Amino acid sequence: QVQLVESGGGLVQSGGSLRLSCAASGMIFSIYEMGWYRQAPGKQRELVATITTGGGTDYANSVKGRFTISRDNAKNTVYLQMNSLKPEDTAVYYCNALRRSLVYWGQGTQVTVAS
Repeated sequence: QVQLVESGGGLVQSGGSLRLSCAASGMIFSIYEMGWYRQAPGKQRELVATITTGGGTDYANSVKGRFTISRDNAKNTVYLQMNSLKPEDTAVYYCNALRRSLVYWGQGTQVTVAS
């Protein structure tokens, strides 16, 4: 079955950096659009960044210029490099795989940014 496993979350000081990874298995990774979403306490899950099968990227306005999404199809992994982190970036970050009507989610990884 399809599995998405996130890693790389943790506690970081404001202005710091983290790199999230999402390892996929049980799927043909290269044909899926991949994305990162996040959900802060008491808030709805929101889109952070997406990357198409061709490498095209899109970002939420709140993270543009600070976050970078990338993928390594040979490793079946998508990454989210997060720089200049702010306390408002604190959330559970989820990996997402999308192809037509198929949608898969990871379990999430906690990112906490201390002020």
